[in-house]
Amino acid sequence: MNFDQVAALVVLVAVVGVLIHGRVRSDVAALSAAAALLLLGVIRPVEVQGAFASPAVIALASLFVIAYAIELSGLLGLMIRQASRMCARLGERGLWLVIGFCGTVGGFLNNTPIVVLAAPVIRDVATSIGLSPKRFLMPLSYVTVMGGLLTLIGTSTNLLVNDMARNAGQPSFGLFEITPVGLSVAGAGALYLYVFGVRLLPKDEVPAAAADKASPVPLGEARGHEGGAGDAVLGDVALFTAADRPLQLGKALTALAVFVAVVAAAAFGVAPISAAAFAGAVSLILLRVISPDEAYAGLRPDVLLLIAGMVVVGLSIEVTGLAAAGSEFLIGFIRPFGPLAALIILYGVTLVATEFLSNAAVAVLVTPIAVALAESLGVDPRPFLVGVMMAASAAFATPFGYQTNVLVFQMGGYSYMDFVRVGVPLNIVTWIAAMIAIPVFFPF
Repeated sequence: MNFDQVAALVVLVAVVGVLIHGRVRSDVAALSAAAALLLLGVIRPVEVQGAFASPAVIALASLFVIAYAIELSGLLGLMIRQASRMCARLGERGLWLVIGFCGTVGGFLNNTPIVVLAAPVIRDVATSIGLSPKRFLMPLSYVTVMGGLLTLIGTSTNLLVNDMARNAGQPSFGLFEITPVGLSVAGAGALYLYVFGVRLLPKDEVPAAAADKASPVPLGEARGHEGGAGDAVLGDVALFTAADRPLQLGKALTALAVFVAVVAAAAFGVAPISAAAFAGAVSLILLRVISPDEAYAGLRPDVLLLIAGMVVVGLSIEVTGLAAAGSEFLIGFIRPFGPLAALIILYGVTLVATEFLSNAAVAVLVTPIAVALAESLGVDPRPFLVGVMMAASAAFATPFGYQTNVLVFQMGGYSYMDFVRVGVPLNIVTWIAAMIAIPVFFPF
């Protein structure tokens, strides 16, 4: 190994160790790693500049502003309130319909405020009809997270994998190109939760006092996972207390129209998602739907800097040849079994890694290996890239993997093992569903 490879490997091991240890903020760790690689000459300044100005970062920043405008207009709060009225009429079936609605919205909007607003509704309606809120709060978080698998903008992971794959010479994904796989994975996961998952949960009621004491402070323990493109993963949940505002009809309709236009422009290939989202965010400021100060408040710089820093780390793995070396090691083991076995193993490695690291970090680390692995096997990298998108988000075995999990963990009074009992089988179910769906919709 040459100096650059050794340096990149040392920095990689160090940043992974810091992220697992969890005593240093993820964005600080990622930026420190990027600075070290720059000082050591492993990465050039122009490459660092490119990481901070990558289409994924631009798209995410713009989508954060659009999502925040929708929240502040009161539109999201209105939808949740309407859903709560339906719950009261339909009982348990209504609760599951609201959970499904939240999952669908999570494919396009910020999943944290969705759960912040929906969780108290789910808790109170379940209690009022004599059911344990524990049967519904954990599925609410899981289904909303799985909603992020439905579109390219459903989570930053999808945008980040798409951006890195494009840098590696692969064609960009369409907005809804991964939707069939996402629907298969989310559908299988939701069915498991509805039929089996609730049976694994305790049925005791949550005392009202305990529920009211749910504190946002420990949310910083979440490891940077996201389930919606606008999701803030390191901040305080108090950022979202303004989401449940009275409806401002004019602003709500304008924000919704701009969001639909952004999605349509990206879906029909009129403009790349980064360009469409950027134009949409600026137009909301010009139309005075959201003020410049509010737009800055909605940017979530900790998330953006985490992603930019990890992109630099990922570039170091690629440019020094470590990704190619890693794929050669895997190929030596996998080659006799073919590309499907390679996909299964890659998905499993990604799934395990994302239980301990942020999904942005895992996506950056695994994506170059996925491309090199597929090219070495002589097959299309696309199935492997979709596998990374799914696995880096669909990890459910701990209450601290996602901020939404932390929210329901506190409100529902769950134990750590409740998440293990329900989440590990859900990991397996979604893994199997992905391995069936990916080769069908993305042949090797």
